[in-house]
Amino acid sequence: MRILITGGLGFIGSSVIRNLLTKGFQKIINLDDETYAANKNSLSAIKKNPNYVFLKGDIADKKFIEETFYKFKPHFVMNLAAETHVDRSITNPAQFIHTNINGTFNLLEISRKYLSECPQEIKKVFRFHQISTDEVFGSLGKEGLFREDSPYKPNSPYSASKASSDHLVRAWQHTFNMPTIITNCSNNYGPYQYIEKLIPLTIFNALKGKPIPVYGNGLQVRDWLYVDDHAEALYLILSKGKVGETYNIGGNNEISNIELVKKICKILNRKIKIKPKNVRSFVDLIKYVPDRPGHDFRYGIDASKLRNELGWEPKTKLDEGLEKTIDWYIDNQ
Repeated sequence: MRILITGGLGFIGSSVIRNLLTKGFQKIINLDDETYAANKNSLSAIKKNPNYVFLKGDIADKKFIEETFYKFKPHFVMNLAAETHVDRSITNPAQFIHTNINGTFNLLEISRKYLSECPQEIKKVFRFHQISTDEVFGSLGKEGLFREDSPYKPNSPYSASKASSDHLVRAWQHTFNMPTIITNCSNNYGPYQYIEKLIPLTIFNALKGKPIPVYGNGLQVRDWLYVDDHAEALYLILSKGKVGETYNIGGNNEISNIELVKKICKILNRKIKIKPKNVRSFVDLIKYVPDRPGHDFRYGIDASKLRNELGWEPKTKLDEGLEKTIDWYIDNQ
């Protein structure tokens, strides 16, 4: 079997590829445009693996994507290529429209053409797996959880672009009978994540003795999912999930941003004996900054469908995952 992964140099994509290399695929094709958040080092250990191929390219480049499909003839497509940072979507929404919407449209149309012409042995098993986010559902109050049938209410240019791409995938499934699956996950964390995201930014700034920014009052709540747990769930859903279905993937680790930042600082206080100059405790570096426009209050995932139908649950508790993540950043400054 051959699988095409888009965005495979990204944080989640690279974890997915490392996971897939243990699953016996004949060929794993990693297509990535090497934008600022791509990390070649995340896959340096496997770059000479005969089952792995890297291609540099943009998913919105029709000619390039067509050539890739017809050259490698994938049995599966996992679309992880995306612009993902909310702050950047506020200052430059055009790039999010280009990649997340136009790029997904391009992949769907080329997949549809490819499926009409490919051998029967590929048609029988082909899946287009769209990897999305819980942010498409908008914001929760203090109670409740996002379910697969929760209405989409995106509040940022980023989440709106991901919601749009999800709608395209759903439409191609219903209109053209495209064999698709959509997954919506909570906030991912772990080694190799680009430092603009909350957890690596907190660790990085603390280690440098720089202010640790916290938006608003820091009471916004997120559910945190260890990236390798997510990768395992994605493979399970790709191989055993039902075509046309949506699955939520959560970490069962809800915590407010300020509690999370303080927890990281506490772990760092224990691990780092010689602190940066003038730093007594890393907690002292926390600095409240003006809140982000349209900042959602809370995300929470109900992943019971995935648990009940496919038997998946996250393995990594937040404290364990943070220990592993912090150790990695300390060792890879």
